Amino acid sequence: MKQMEVTILGQSYLLGCPEGGEVALLEAVASVDREMGAIRDGGKVKARERIAVLAALNLAYALAGRPAVRPVGSGAAVDVIDVPNLGAVDVDGLIKRLDQALGANGQLL
Repeated sequence: MKQMEVTILGQSYLLGCPEGGEVALLEAVASVDREMGAIRDGGKVKARERIAVLAALNLAYALAGRPAVRPVGSGAAVDVIDVPNLGAVDVDGLIKRLDQALGANGQLL
């Protein structure tokens, strides 16, 4: 796994990225940065943590409206969604990664 330095809302982060996933990661970072910037520029929310939570909720809500991807040969939906320009996204895996990043106290910052 390689590491990439990215910037979200003016702050740098060092993120792990699987080989070949660089474009998808950069597109995801751009989406998060755009969403957080729009919330900040709206002027009503100033705290970075609240901006991050609102951006996450907005993006999750947009993704929730998309149909689940069904595995080949299966009739059951799984917790995987198809995101334009990103492909299939494992929602459970993302939630686990968010929980790990937030840590025991549930705070990012």
